[in-house]
Amino acid sequence: MAKRVAVILAGCGVYDGSEIYESSAVMIHLSRANVKVNAYAPDVAQMHVVNHIKGEPTEESRNVLTESARIVRGNIQDLATLKLADNDALIIPGGFGVAKNLCTWATQGKDCKVNPAVEKAIKDFHKAGKPLGLCCISPVLAAKILPGCELTVGHDKECEMWPNANTANVMKELGCKHVNKHVKEAHVDAKNKIVTTSAFMCNAPVHEVFDGIGVMVEEVLKLA
Repeated sequence: MAKRVAVILAGCGVYDGSEIYESSAVMIHLSRANVKVNAYAPDVAQMHVVNHIKGEPTEESRNVLTESARIVRGNIQDLATLKLADNDALIIPGGFGVAKNLCTWATQGKDCKVNPAVEKAIKDFHKAGKPLGLCCISPVLAAKILPGCELTVGHDKECEMWPNANTANVMKELGCKHVNKHVKEAHVDAKNKIVTTSAFMCNAPVHEVFDGIGVMVEEVLKLA
């Protein structure tokens, strides 16, 4: 029987939704593994809409579920309908939408609040011993919800390659262990069944991000 993986999206576009390269990489690697993907997103308004050419907010208002549907060709469900029994694992790609729409990390950092449906999904999968795959900024969700877990967002010292490395240090303040990993690697927290990779937390070419996400997906499926 094919494995079934829930993928939670946060909109469409790196600055206000799910990162499209990362989301596509997740879908391609799952497809190659003959996995049945069940895509979900919360039916809520985006924090804001960003012009992706100018990098500036606009006056528009968009819905996270409606925008996420663009990535999966409309084959998506309201996150409120997610059933644990229908899925063997959960993966959440990155993108600023994770920190803006799935939680409030973008504005509140470690004091953020997590969308209740997102928090419930992560807690339910973890309690059931079903694996979680998180890439780019999405490991902050586990850092907030599952203190004591092991995670990576790449490196913990800022440089040109790792401009957002301080995220790792904030996660440590939440009681998590951060493990430095290169973009083409993933970290496996075997105890908590959490697999993480840095993706575009690193200034890396897209094929290296793709490869790192492939390692994450492979390790998640081993645990499923």
